[in-house]
Amino acid sequence: MSVTRSLTFLWTPWSLGLSALFLLVTAGYCFIAWRRSGYARALGLLELLRFGLVALLAVMLNQPEWVEEYRPEEKPAVAVLWDASRSMETRDVLTANGTSSGPATRHEAIASLIEPSSWSRLRGRMDVVISAFSAANAGHGTDLFDPLAQAPEKVRNLRGVVLVSDGDWNEGPPPVQAAARLRMKGVPVLTIPVGSPTRLPDVELLSLDAPTFGVAGKAVRVPFTVESSLPREYVTTVSLRTSDGDEVTKEVRIPAMGRTSDWVLWKPKEKTTGDFTLTLTVPKHGDELLAENNRLSAPIAIREEKLRVLVVESLPRWEYRYLRNALSRDPGVEVSCLLFHPGLSKVGGGNKDYIKQFPRGLDELSKYDVVFLGDVGLDDGQLTSEQCRLLKGLVEHQASGLVFIPGMEGRQFSLLESELADLLPVALDPSQPGGWGSRTPSHFELTETGRRSLLTKLADTEDENAEVWEGLPGFQWYAPVLRAKAGSEVLCVHKDATNESGRLPLLVTRTYGAGKVLFMGTDGAWRWRKGVEDKYHYRFWGQVVRWMAYQRNMAKGETMRLFYAPDQPKMNQTLALHANVMDRGGEPLHHGEVSARIKAPSGKAETVRLASAGDEWGMFSGRYQAEEPGTHQVTLYCKETNGTLETSFFVQGAAAERIGRPARLDVMEEIARVTRGKVIEANKLDEVVRSLAELPDPPPSVRRVQLWSHPALAGSLVFLMGVFWVGRKAIGLI
Repeated sequence: MSVTRSLTFLWTPWSLGLSALFLLVTAGYCFIAWRRSGYARALGLLELLRFGLVALLAVMLNQPEWVEEYRPEEKPAVAVLWDASRSMETRDVLTANGTSSGPATRHEAIASLIEPSSWSRLRGRMDVVISAFSAANAGHGTDLFDPLAQAPEKVRNLRGVVLVSDGDWNEGPPPVQAAARLRMKGVPVLTIPVGSPTRLPDVELLSLDAPTFGVAGKAVRVPFTVESSLPREYVTTVSLRTSDGDEVTKEVRIPAMGRTSDWVLWKPKEKTTGDFTLTLTVPKHGDELLAENNRLSAPIAIREEKLRVLVVESLPRWEYRYLRNALSRDPGVEVSCLLFHPGLSKVGGGNKDYIKQFPRGLDELSKYDVVFLGDVGLDDGQLTSEQCRLLKGLVEHQASGLVFIPGMEGRQFSLLESELADLLPVALDPSQPGGWGSRTPSHFELTETGRRSLLTKLADTEDENAEVWEGLPGFQWYAPVLRAKAGSEVLCVHKDATNESGRLPLLVTRTYGAGKVLFMGTDGAWRWRKGVEDKYHYRFWGQVVRWMAYQRNMAKGETMRLFYAPDQPKMNQTLALHANVMDRGGEPLHHGEVSARIKAPSGKAETVRLASAGDEWGMFSGRYQAEEPGTHQVTLYCKETNGTLETSFFVQGAAAERIGRPARLDVMEEIARVTRGKVIEANKLDEVVRSLAELPDPPPSVRRVQLWSHPALAGSLVFLMGVFWVGRKAIGLI
């Protein structure tokens, strides 16, 4: 780097004239004073010093500056930044020659721009640095800010930037902020936008939300979401294929310019367990130009499950009898029944399903995945306040499910005086504890939430399911419900009965802590067997048990259990991790060091320390943010017990960066405008090269030292004035 140094003055005609006048007047005064002294040598030196001081002040009046110019000896450089994100695989670039192969991808359209040979004409004058950003395999979206902001730091003697992108940024600060910094440095940006600004005809499979696990021989519902940009509605048949060769199809109606959510039911084979991959495919429409986003895959584990269920009831009413039969005959459920029989000296008994007393302590109660509370309450020979507290903790801290099925005895009203009152998802009418009965059967009516819920799915399609619910035998008693509490989801309401809050809710769910709660406001579900036997009754309660026990059984070992929410996370979504840890004796671990080591698909590992709640339930909690799509391996470890639990979870990766989105040309135009650059089409490489060649040489880096205000000069003036006055005193003039 060459350096040129010079002394310059920021003078004006007035400053120069005043300076000359001051010097002439001072010179005349000094000469007269020296002549009056008889041309004494000492006074002559003092007058010469006086003249020097005035001359120095005259120079300062014209603002002298010491200027150093640094000119780089190396050639100026140009940075060519091209977008390698997943959105660049969108096939929406129509070629000029109209080839029969159809549209090209955005990446294919810029292929010539990222070849070093394309910039050979600039090599003699400039260095060309080509680099990609937002690589598609990085697991993130598109960040336009960082490559623009870091270009001056990575490329020496940067003269210009060529930005090749579709402008679809979804991460980082706004790119216009980096463009403003480049403008201050005098670096223009030539933007080359690529892609269609309007979305081409496309059908995109947005999500495939497969559950973490399923049970062998039991149907699994796999929800999915499809978005269409086609101008017309149409009906197609989607197919769900498994890694072992099974295939399930379903007819789906896809709306025009809209989004639809549906599901496919897949039933794993009996006694078939292991890890599987589900692949959902939406057939390509005749008018569709983009078929790359019509398929998604997700993993699922199929297990042989034995869910433990506890049913607590006071008297053997009909609902209890048929519920016990339904659960006992389910091969995936192990049921325990406690029948209090108030007024008798012994509890109910019979087959192996009956137990003699309520589970004692946490170690016994924590084994149950779901608990049914029938027409029981706080009373002698029934539940105690301590048992209610344990049931609340079982739901809140160990993700178990709790089902309320009140009866006409109204015993559940006494539970409102216990800690279970917080879990009840509805408000009850205390003036009518026995509920309402009628000789005329009443019927359920599904809400919008109920139509989509897995719990109320008694048929394969939504229309058929609605018909089934309308045709179910009615009930002749229902609980005295006033309204649903805030935060609850109402699945079914009374078809006719209303109050000031609207239709009376009869089937209501809510999440409490880590677990789920269900309220069934009638004891007439057993009547659903009329004419069809166990078809609907068994299916309903089987779905309830599996839905409520799902989260609790995500991953479990002998002494550890891990569950997380949401169970189908997406990229950049925070997961709440919860673990239940038992000590070597089987008791919940109150305090300890529990950590989860999570390994992302890229190999990046992170350790999350789970904090103890410090209570009797052995619950540890932490948070983790998933930044990559795909399967994440998890190893749960407890230092005190030296126990480990290995599992995995799958992160959906289509949220941040998606194929098929329209290009954002406005972003590229704004970057060019702010930096005083240009917007050039991708097929005009000659114009890009010519625009770069016409860029002026970079201005030199200038360092200015303002001598007129420099502290050293001010100090010199003060020193010389002191010498002048001391000299005058020395020769006797003062």
